[in-house]
Amino acid sequence: MGNKNITIGLFGFGCVGQGLYDVLNHSQGLKATIEKICVKDKNKKRKIDATFFTYDREEILKRDNLNVIVELIDNADEAFSIVKDAMNNGVSVVTANKKMLAENFKELYELQEKNNVALIYEGSAGGSIPIIRNLEEYYDNELLSSVKGILNGTCNYILTRMELENKDYGDVLKDAQLNGFAESDPWLDVAGFDTKFKTLLLTVHAFGIVLTPDDIFNTGIQNVSYDDILYAKQRGLRIKMLGVSQKVGDKFRAYSIPHFVDRESELFNVLYEYNAVEVEGAFSCKQTFVGKGAGSHPTGSAVLSDISALTYDYKYAYKKLKKALSGNNKIEDGIKQIEYDFPIKLYIRFQNREELKDLEILSIEEEYKSTNTNYIIANVNFNSLFNIFNKRENKLFICAI
Repeated sequence: MGNKNITIGLFGFGCVGQGLYDVLNHSQGLKATIEKICVKDKNKKRKIDATFFTYDREEILKRDNLNVIVELIDNADEAFSIVKDAMNNGVSVVTANKKMLAENFKELYELQEKNNVALIYEGSAGGSIPIIRNLEEYYDNELLSSVKGILNGTCNYILTRMELENKDYGDVLKDAQLNGFAESDPWLDVAGFDTKFKTLLLTVHAFGIVLTPDDIFNTGIQNVSYDDILYAKQRGLRIKMLGVSQKVGDKFRAYSIPHFVDRESELFNVLYEYNAVEVEGAFSCKQTFVGKGAGSHPTGSAVLSDISALTYDYKYAYKKLKKALSGNNKIEDGIKQIEYDFPIKLYIRFQNREELKDLEILSIEEEYKSTNTNYIIANVNFNSLFNIFNKRENKLFICAI
């Protein structure tokens, strides 16, 4: 299979779209050109000539000279519609939209199979870290036991600055928004949803299990206070927002919550907007991938890598998923392999005891009360966490120990 010329139709020219444009113009050896870019805002000043742009999606989707559609827009529903149309037209797609992928994974997988096209999305989980293709190719026959990591640059940036600068969450968040490290509404990032979407994608490629976002518990750093940072500091720990997907016996666990990590962990020194993914297997032991998890050029380079792979007709083989689907198994059967009924040891900071009433607390190892802060170290039935989280009014902060 030779290196062929690629003609691209691009949707979106925001942070990642512009990053892709830059890295494509500086890449050597890749025969790829952006034919047309579809954007929404007609009045926005852009750094390249207006003749490149269109405001009509059909002008790109109906072209017959395109090899690949690259989808880099914010709106997950709109993105899904574009990706679906492109694949039904027989065109391969590159995307970095983890929310769209996570919410529609079953249908997207089936569209790839039906239309014999590629959908590749390295930029959707871990920014510039080449984790998805490594799980697909390098670890394809490895008996993996765990994939976990720092998958959200916004959370890591906020937690790092709170610790190193002795600052409160609200102050650092405002600053992060001004510097482009956090959205104007940062909820999807700080409440652990973004990490959850990425965990879902890593679970497909690591273990061959397809879940829906509702199947994976998430809570984030939205309620973290400097008291929590101080608690960690005094014990030589750091708080990290982690996505976890692991095999325990013949069952799997997947969740997205803050964790205390110690100096022995490779994740301890991953700071600011950097991401890290730790993969553990029976034969390869533990390996950690570290890189910039956000930003225009790092994510743009991951998207460029996917485009480059398409010049060699690359597509995900989904070997572990196909193995799981052999026989009469269906994609939706993956949920049967997920375990929820297990104890998890947590640090829980609360304002009043009433907030804990819906948690199934199995045992309390430590309890602390003061005028400023109350916390317990407790073993909790994991399943009961679903009772109280993902509501914006919830004020608890939990961290796995």
